Amino acid sequence: MKLEAILAPTYIQMLGALSAWLGKAAEQLPEADALLSKRLADDMFPLATQVRFSCVQALEGMCRLRGEAFPPLVNELLNEGRAASEHPGTIAEARTRIEQVIAEVRKLAEDVPADDEDRSLEHALPMGIVFDLTAEQYARDWALGQFYFHIMIAYAILRAAGVDLGKADYVAHMFQYVRPGTMPTA
Repeated sequence: MKLEAILAPTYIQMLGALSAWLGKAAEQLPEADALLSKRLADDMFPLATQVRFSCVQALEGMCRLRGEAFPPLVNELLNEGRAASEHPGTIAEARTRIEQVIAEVRKLAEDVPADDEDRSLEHALPMGIVFDLTAEQYARDWALGQFYFHIMIAYAILRAAGVDLGKADYVAHMFQYVRPGTMPTA
């Protein structure tokens, strides 16, 4: 199985869940946009950044595995995320960004080049650390982990702020697989 075939559906379903959580926040809390400035800890990024960085991780993962340059949207999201403490934006803007990224991930998942899970992949971080990985190691050990980190922090910030979210919101994509007659009724 091509690595992008694992990553793309994961990115799409979890970004969709993130958008739904933000939608719930907007419905449940009168000042929901203020949540975008909330953090779990003082030394962590705010919700607005977690949303943008979740989007960046999805695009970065797909592009690196395809061996392609990042689209301009990556830099836009990075800049928005870095400036989010001063300019967090709105829930509506965050959801629009998520939809843009889902559309881009869908495009990147089309016509995927031949996969070579053992091919070498260099992953350089801005502070100078360079990881030498295979494509499979990158997808498994970096791309998924970094994506889920930002998604989970966003979920935790929303929960801590009082948004009524539960496990069903986190795994909403699983309900398509429920065997008929097995859902609890109460």
